[in-house]
Amino acid sequence: MADPTPTSTPTPAAPSVAKEAPPKAPPPKVPPPRNPALRMLGLPALPRKLPSRNWLIFWTLSTTITAAIIYDRREKKRAIARWRHAVEHLAKEPLPGNGLAEPRKLTIFLSSPPGDGLRVAQDHYTEYVKPVLAASGLDWEFVQGRREGDVRAVVAERVRKVRRGWEGSADPDSDRPPTDDEIVTAVRRSRGIEEYAGVRGDIVIGRHTWKEYIRGLHEGWLGPLAPPPEPELPLPEAATSESNFGEDEKPNEEKPPAVQETKPKRPPQPKPYNTTNDYIAESLPLLTPNEFSPVAPVPEPHILGFLNTPTRMVRFFNRRKLADDIGRQVVAVCLCTYREFHEAAEHDSSETDAEKRYEQQKELAWEEKDWVKAVWKEDKPKAEGDAAAADNDDGVAEKIRARPIVIDSRVTARMRRFDLLPEDEARARQFVVPEEEVEGWTKGKLRQLYRWGVDKTKPKKLTPLDDSDVE
Repeated sequence: MADPTPTSTPTPAAPSVAKEAPPKAPPPKVPPPRNPALRMLGLPALPRKLPSRNWLIFWTLSTTITAAIIYDRREKKRAIARWRHAVEHLAKEPLPGNGLAEPRKLTIFLSSPPGDGLRVAQDHYTEYVKPVLAASGLDWEFVQGRREGDVRAVVAERVRKVRRGWEGSADPDSDRPPTDDEIVTAVRRSRGIEEYAGVRGDIVIGRHTWKEYIRGLHEGWLGPLAPPPEPELPLPEAATSESNFGEDEKPNEEKPPAVQETKPKRPPQPKPYNTTNDYIAESLPLLTPNEFSPVAPVPEPHILGFLNTPTRMVRFFNRRKLADDIGRQVVAVCLCTYREFHEAAEHDSSETDAEKRYEQQKELAWEEKDWVKAVWKEDKPKAEGDAAAADNDDGVAEKIRARPIVIDSRVTARMRRFDLLPEDEARARQFVVPEEEVEGWTKGKLRQLYRWGVDKTKPKKLTPLDDSDVE
């Protein structure tokens, strides 16, 4: 009998395939240890690789230039402060005569440099000369020249005024109104204020001003007191023909309406009373002093032009040396230590016109190399009736800057130069300038903030009240 339930045939088992384990994930990277200070401030970790080449070049140049500018400014302030401390004791000295006598008064000569305006010379004086003079407590006055020859005219007229006082001659320009200085002098004399009898002194800024100063001294001491006669100008033909008519007769042509003459922008510059060729024939006055007022020529480097940019950059990064040099000379003026001008013992035969023989001719001669080329151009002779030449005339009576310095030994032997003594310079070098006087705005504000925080944390000292204040 057949089995009712058929047996199922076993199916062959599928071959077993070994399952591969999934790849293990790499272990997480351990973060580099951070700076605890940066972590507490919430700042990210610093990068561990250098910036690119371009960034390195940029940051290197920027940092170097910034550091050079900051260092030069700090050292310039330090040099000026050192010389300022060397003369500040003069401001504490009392004036003679119970304060009623006239104090010592200096004269500062400055003029516009070649190719630029007067503002450049004024800024140079304000930056380097004025801080030391202000600390000394001395008084000073200005002689400023906007055109070439203005300083020469003022120096020569001052010398002639002194000579007229000696000789009792009248002033040819007596009709003019009195100046402010003459009014102040008259008031002081009326009140019995004594004039300063000591050495005053002059400060001449720049080679261009120095040339005019030397020319003015020679003109004042060697020239005449009266101005030279004006050349007679020939009358035009139209004026002579009209003068032939009688009073009642009139020419047929009607006269054009009178044109109102416009006033000149600047007053005409006084013409020199002599020339450099007249020095030998002139004689000094009998009352000429043996020593003139001492003078200190102060350098004023000034160069223009795009091609001179490297030279200007070098001078810009070394202004501390210029401040130290000018401060040294101004201190010598304040302390009133001076000497004679030297004369070269041996003269170089290669130099023409006896140049560089006297020390006055060598002073600040290196500045002439930086002057613009327009200074050395010779003026074209003006033709009669040339309107264009008349319009271009700048009113300069004599060209001085382009010509060599011509001097007379009788005048140079009486000139004196301010010079600082070695012991005074050594004393000034020993001054230690506090850091607060030379630091910048940022560092100064941080210092003030630190002191403010320290003062707030300090407990206030309470002083007990006296028994007398308690009722």
